[in-house]
Amino acid sequence: MTDSKLSWRSRLRRWRNAKIADPAFQAKSLKIPGVSMVARRKADQLFELTAGFVYSQILFACVELDLFKHLKDGPRSIDELHRLTGMDHDPLVTLLSSAENLDLFTRGDDTGWWLSDLGTVVAHEPGIEAMIRHHAMLYKDLSDPVALLKNRGPDAEIAKFWAYPHARHDAIADDHASSYSDLMAVSQAAVAGQVLAAYDFSAHKSLCDIGGGHGAFLSAVGKANPNLDLNLFDLPQVAEQGAELMAANGFAHRVTAHGGSFFEDQLPRGMDCYSLIRVLYDHDDHRVEMILSAVHQAMPESATLIVAEPMDGTARSERLIGAYFALYLWAMGSGRCRSTKRIAELLTQAGFKNAVRRPTPQPLFASLVTASR
Repeated sequence: MTDSKLSWRSRLRRWRNAKIADPAFQAKSLKIPGVSMVARRKADQLFELTAGFVYSQILFACVELDLFKHLKDGPRSIDELHRLTGMDHDPLVTLLSSAENLDLFTRGDDTGWWLSDLGTVVAHEPGIEAMIRHHAMLYKDLSDPVALLKNRGPDAEIAKFWAYPHARHDAIADDHASSYSDLMAVSQAAVAGQVLAAYDFSAHKSLCDIGGGHGAFLSAVGKANPNLDLNLFDLPQVAEQGAELMAANGFAHRVTAHGGSFFEDQLPRGMDCYSLIRVLYDHDDHRVEMILSAVHQAMPESATLIVAEPMDGTARSERLIGAYFALYLWAMGSGRCRSTKRIAELLTQAGFKNAVRRPTPQPLFASLVTASR
């Protein structure tokens, strides 16, 4: 396209890109205070993109060898880690040294190896470790990313694991439903923490969690709000398992399980608060419209709907979320990571009012949008 057909912003962008690509300009910029700092930061970002897969494999290897668990309670010598992992000395030191550069571990002067800040978080958050292990399937799918993008379908490893967006609920085996519900449950604590930090449930009498899995989110909200009646809706086999787990954790007198599909069955009616926690981003727009329509029909006047999930946006953490989930959900064969603005639009189309974003402490785990009936 010729410059005459471009807007002034596009012409400025073309000129800027040409300057950045010019080796002479690059050499000069490294000598200019301030500009050199920006140039080095951009170079670091580019290297991180190039080396990112290697970093993820270092992290994965540490999880596979249970190094975070072995160091959770204090430092260990290399000989102790050798006995615990079965790894020979040289490859173990290579892995630990690489992980040290990623701030996962650190070497004490005479006490052996310790967890660093990031390693401590991994060691004490089971949901993070579970997702790292889960990524083994995603790595297989992304071994040829171009092929994956050209051939989106049910044959991807991630698509096989997350079967529920594609299959009728009565066609999903109990053990399969249990496996993905378990993964969701261990990672749900972090999401629940974000929702509870951003929204006060004390004004509500009853909560219905749609697609609530094994009840991890519902349990967290119920623990913080002892007077709240709890309702769990999910596929029949999942809801039954969730009710049993919640009963074992002391919620037997407060929880009611409802089995069904939000595409095929009527949702529970009459609660003054409903939640969709990490549900909408699993589905394409036309199916999201069906879900929101079903929830809207079930809700009484003035009831509140809470939508919480990773959302795309303009902040750096939100852009990283958008990049990650674009490929993950493509491999899954369903869904998209939406902005809060797009979610508000879908809520309005479904008949909801007052759709607003509520800030959460850590958008990497979840952002929050509420609306009323």
